[in-house]
Parts: sequence; structure tokens; C-alpha cells
Amino acid sequence: MQSIKCLLLEPVGCLAEFPSAPFHEIAVRLFGRKGKASPSGSRSYWHLLNLMGEGSSSPFLKDLEIEAVNAASAYEDIVPALTELKSMGVHLSIASSLSDAAIARFVEKNSLGGFFAGVWNRENADGIKAVPLVRALRGASLQPENVMFLTDTVEGIKVARSAGVQPVLMMNDPDEARRLATYNPAGGVVSLHEIPDFIRLIAAQNKNGQRAQSR
Repeated sequence: MQSIKCLLLEPVGCLAEFPSAPFHEIAVRLFGRKGKASPSGSRSYWHLLNLMGEGSSSPFLKDLEIEAVNAASAYEDIVPALTELKSMGVHLSIASSLSDAAIARFVEKNSLGGFFAGVWNRENADGIKAVPLVRALRGASLQPENVMFLTDTVEGIKVARSAGVQPVLMMNDPDEARRLATYNPAGGVVSLHEIPDFIRLIAAQNKNGQRAQSR
């Protein structure tokens, strides 16, 4: 893996634990989805994105997304981890398929406004899934191989690969993490506080490799 200069973050499942019910309700009301909501907010969110077209909208869509944000529980290590990453010079951007209003509420609620050099959502990126990632790359003039996308679903891994960036697994659930490991993510972490050391390890490995080649 190339040295990581940028971390792209999707709040759902990677910065906070989101409830499943609001995303399931959108799927039911917009697309007639049947059955019970998944116990995982991340899976409900990504399943919803698979149903959504690029222009999907409704009067209640943003309201339910904001409801999900308001009920989400940010991970305890979010601020220390982002503080350390920023001090390391890692470019931090949000790249999400949520609405602008939902992302703004998430950032405000968790006092994260000072951390992100870029904030991309389905409205200012003009698309969902891989589109906000690609727009984040262009906005920061970064090469995809130097960019990491943190995700906790197979859909997130696929989206990262389609954008050309490195998918790193957020292992929130041990059983699910074992299953997702079969999709060969570039790495995995069990909490946000591991990411700075993960990035340092990759940099050291690349440096040692360059030294070996120069001999």
C-alpha cells in the first residue's frame, strides 16, 4: 500500500453508531421495501443507497436523515483520533451520500467543524456512493492510491475500489469483520485511535522498501 496522505470518512458506522430505523423508513416509504429493519444502521444505510437513484428526493428524506443523525452516538475516540491525524498532516475530508443538512447537523452536533478540509455530500458532489469520494479527491488534488476510505460494509469496500482508493475495514462487529475480511480490504482497525499508528506503519514500510531498493 502507498503512503496515506488523506482519509475520507463516511459518518455512518465509521464516526458514529447510527440507528437503523430512519434509513429503513426511507426505504419503505420511497421504494416499498418490506420486512424488518436490519439491526445495523450501516447496512440499512448502504442498502438504501443501493435503492436510491442519483436524483432521489422527497419532503421527508432529509428529515429522516437528520433524525438518524440526532439519534447517532459518536465514537468516544473520534476527537482524539482526528486531532492526532490532523497534527500528522493527514488531509481529512467527509465523503458521504447523506444530504448537506444531515452532514451539517452531524458536524455541528459533535463539534467537528475544525477538523475537515473538505466536506462532500450527495448534493454538493451531485451524486451518491462513489461520487462524493471522487469529488473529494478532485477537490484536494490527491492521487487515489494515497487515499484511505474507512468503511464497515461490503458496499463501502466496493465503492472505495470503484473510486480507486484504499478500503480499510472498521471492525465494529467481530463476526461481520471476519466475513468482510474475505473481500480483501487494504487493512482493518477496531477503533479510530488505531488509524494514526496504521498510517505511520504504512509510511515506515514504504520508507524501508525505498531504502532496500536503493542498495
